[in-house]
Amino acid sequence: MVSARSGATSGSTPPARLAETGLYSSFASREVDSRNLRYSPQYPLWSDGAKKTRWIRLPPGATIDASDPESWKFPVGTKLWKEFAWSRRIETRYLELTRRGWIYASYVWNDDESDAVRALATGTQSGYEVAPGLRHRIPSVADCFTCHRNGRSEVLGFSTLQLSSDRDPLAPHAEPVTGDLPTLRSLTHRGLLRGLPRELLDHPPRIAAATPRGRAALGYLHANCGTCHDSSGPLASLGLNLRHALTARSPAAEPGAAAIGGASRYQPGPAPRERVWIAPGAPAHSTVVSRMRSRNPVVQMPPLATLIADSDATALVTAWIEQDVTLPAGAHQPSGGNK
Repeated sequence: MVSARSGATSGSTPPARLAETGLYSSFASREVDSRNLRYSPQYPLWSDGAKKTRWIRLPPGATIDASDPESWKFPVGTKLWKEFAWSRRIETRYLELTRRGWIYASYVWNDDESDAVRALATGTQSGYEVAPGLRHRIPSVADCFTCHRNGRSEVLGFSTLQLSSDRDPLAPHAEPVTGDLPTLRSLTHRGLLRGLPRELLDHPPRIAAATPRGRAALGYLHANCGTCHDSSGPLASLGLNLRHALTARSPAAEPGAAAIGGASRYQPGPAPRERVWIAPGAPAHSTVVSRMRSRNPVVQMPPLATLIADSDATALVTAWIEQDVTLPAGAHQPSGGNK
């Protein structure tokens, strides 16, 4: 196993069976250990329609350092789990922060759900069909690194925006809010989160957008695209930043606003066409939409962990571009646009 940040050998191998990771107090009855806190991000990642359940455990007496609200620091010994289920449990992913770095593992459930064993580090093909002829793939450790190492924090769904109590009611595939789900305030009150600027407790963060549909569309792009497409990430040279900034207080201040009318290098076919990331009124000329729709492995976005295009989110982003998006002052309108 390899450390997520340093690339050095971590010296810690994940347990061979899910039952040994600490998720359950009783694996036989599937009773989750009471020390594990179930949580739900307001903008979940798309995973081919899977029902996902997530838990986190901090070491006794430990806290998360949120003094940099854009990049939380987790204490050594933090553990996280994410369960994927369709008609039954298929996979549970596991992260643990050791003294040498983060380690990753995926556990594959057998057909009768009597056991879940660690998958090969190279990944494996699941026997479960998420659609006719398409079988869910268990990711390799390298796949895990590709997503988690590109973010500002290795933990992608447990963050300032994702745990805001000002939840987006239009967020695609979001779990309904219940009283037991943690928020910034409840985590701070319980002493599990320290250093978060008071302003973010008094005024819970939210996407700044001109319309409710725009808020949901930008939130979806933040979660599903913004980990890599970030001004400080490995793809910064592309000039596309879809990661929400906590300092944004107006639609124009959202980093995603710069993608409106912004030239894209991607060309959908051999014939040259004028193409921008987000073309106001013209989803057909918007690279973001065409890549969300595609499941060509060379073209699709997100590039990993999905075999089926997210039709609900694509429809949301298409409607937002077609009906709500306007061109920033001084920007060039591509041919085919109607706004």
